[in-house]
Amino acid sequence: MKKTAIIDMGSNTFHLLVVQCHSNHFEFLLREKLAVRIGVGGINQDVITEAAMQRAIEAMQYFKNKIDEFGIHEVLAFGTSALRNATNGQAVIRKIKEATGIKTKIISGNDEARYIYEGVNLALKLGEEKALIMDIGGGSVEFIIGNGQEVFWKQSVEMGGQRLLERFQKHDPILPLEINTLDSFFNEKLSTLAEAMRLHRPKILIGSSGTFDTLSDIYCHQQNIELKETPETPLTLAAFEKICLALISKDRAQRMQIPGMIEMRVDMIVVACCLIKFVTDQFAFDRIRVSSYSLKEGVLASLMKSTQH
Repeated sequence: MKKTAIIDMGSNTFHLLVVQCHSNHFEFLLREKLAVRIGVGGINQDVITEAAMQRAIEAMQYFKNKIDEFGIHEVLAFGTSALRNATNGQAVIRKIKEATGIKTKIISGNDEARYIYEGVNLALKLGEEKALIMDIGGGSVEFIIGNGQEVFWKQSVEMGGQRLLERFQKHDPILPLEINTLDSFFNEKLSTLAEAMRLHRPKILIGSSGTFDTLSDIYCHQQNIELKETPETPLTLAAFEKICLALISKDRAQRMQIPGMIEMRVDMIVVACCLIKFVTDQFAFDRIRVSSYSLKEGVLASLMKSTQH
């Protein structure tokens, strides 16, 4: 019965997962997330600003205190897009280690996609049918085509919400012209996704955590569905279309008024919705599913597999 802490140091959000692993199952002891926003102000220049570095260190100190309360010795911390691309990424993780003793592993986009797939498969038990999994982070977006047995194709693209927000959205509410510019950018960046979609033709779109969690929360509020912490949460394609239209027509203060919206997502959700809408317009899906599990649960799934072999 081993306790493990897994930290996902995302470009927007840092997540902490504390689990107790038994021989054939696990239980979650703690889940926490903090809006650290290490990408803000520097992500498109491949640098983590001093202020962002300070927020990262403080967040990791807070997590370290939580981890110590559980008496955990195994801590697995993963850095993703912002840290991966920053010229000072190594300096940031060195300072975090000095401050907390926690060693961070910066993972490739490919590894990030693999862990996301494992996390989603753990949550949704994918089965035979192929699905397109989409995880929109602050720095990168992972696209994975797979079913319960295997991954057929995967790609990590450095076009996460913070990058898109700082580069393309200069007005709030977003202007139609800015949406058109985003669509042209997506068209250019996602040509390999289009090829993979033509080849594999998945009919299910799976959104993994982040923006999709918030869209699902908004949908639940609209439908009077009780909000529960479950591996899968409800959303429909028709509901997404309506919520997306509402979000892109409002400014920040108006978006905050929408039941289910959280401060952590309010800025990035507009460009993220533009990306989801581009994908749902380009490719024909029968339905959408939302997985609450992502990278950190994927790390857990991989750990469980390795102990069983």
